[in-house]
Amino acid sequence: MTFDEIIGQEHIKKHLITSAENGRIPHAQLFVGKEGSGTLSMAIAYAQHLLCSFSSDANACHIKCNKLQHPDLHFAFPVTTNDKIKKHPTSNLFLEEWRSFIENTPYGSLYDWLKHIGVENKQGQIGVDEAEDIVKKLSLKSYEGGFKVMIIWMAEKMNIAASNKLLKLIEEPPSKTIFLLVTEDEGQIINTIKSRCQALHFPSLSENNIVDYLSKNEGVENQEANRIAQQSEGNLNKAIHFLHNDSNDLIFEEWFITWIRSAFKAKGNAAVIQDLIHWSEAIAKSGRETQKQFLQYCLQFFRQAMLLNYGAPDLVYLSPQTGNFKLEKFAPFVHSGNILTIEKEVNDAQYHIERNGNAKIILLDLSIKLTRLLHTKEQKIEA
Repeated sequence: MTFDEIIGQEHIKKHLITSAENGRIPHAQLFVGKEGSGTLSMAIAYAQHLLCSFSSDANACHIKCNKLQHPDLHFAFPVTTNDKIKKHPTSNLFLEEWRSFIENTPYGSLYDWLKHIGVENKQGQIGVDEAEDIVKKLSLKSYEGGFKVMIIWMAEKMNIAASNKLLKLIEEPPSKTIFLLVTEDEGQIINTIKSRCQALHFPSLSENNIVDYLSKNEGVENQEANRIAQQSEGNLNKAIHFLHNDSNDLIFEEWFITWIRSAFKAKGNAAVIQDLIHWSEAIAKSGRETQKQFLQYCLQFFRQAMLLNYGAPDLVYLSPQTGNFKLEKFAPFVHSGNILTIEKEVNDAQYHIERNGNAKIILLDLSIKLTRLLHTKEQKIEA
């Protein structure tokens, strides 16, 4: 993957190329950006630039890098056990799947990756077995005599044991060894590792970037490309999902509307609490990554309702497919009097699910709080 294939982020491309040409190559770098901003693709393109610019056979180098088979290009990413790998999962055991994932979805999310390997109901992590593998790989000499590059994708998924094992290596790596840590949430990376990395922050892609991509690569008409670009909020991965009518959103919409209707009716009607209990039990069976994706969808739905409530229909792209549910009828119940608390409670639920809390209890607690929040009155400001 070359820099020419990266969507947008021109100033970051220029910075990386210029610093490499001038010999200013930090041994540990942190690429920080939201899903769909191109952090992983940029890391791969940068690694290819480092490996091939200083190679004695640049053409052969580019061929190997394009196939993600260069012997001095290494990857670590979140994994977990599946039907084939019963214990001690490491990235090496999933390299074939990883190459096909990058080829087909270079802007894909962690959830997409876990779906790709058939474990979307589990949480992936980078554990101590992975860290031991990294130490072994990087203790060897460079195969081609140049740089060795280790890309750690979703570095925030390193557990404490793995982080501590890699700390010394990241601080003092062997000669010509480059660490590229790619993350969506640098706050989850331990400070002792963050402090040893030079951080590059990636902005979300512009609507023009996404429109250009959809027009050139997907053959989408300009009007439709603009609609999808607005809806995707700078996330190319989301734009591609929207284009291909990802079924997850339809399932999430059904869950959300069932939840909202039950929560709304539950106030003053104890019998409806049983519906919320059944709803929480059903969602809890879906797996933690799916639950986190769903809660993120809920935040998006609430924000869209508030925008409609405050007279900004041009910014509203959500169009529920569920029969007899009208966003304009729901919108008045999301306002300045409850939106911040709703967001806090949903984010807290995501946090606790991420940390292996009991999903059934977390979701039921959130549901009961929502029954009160939806009936909160907006305080009118008197002139």
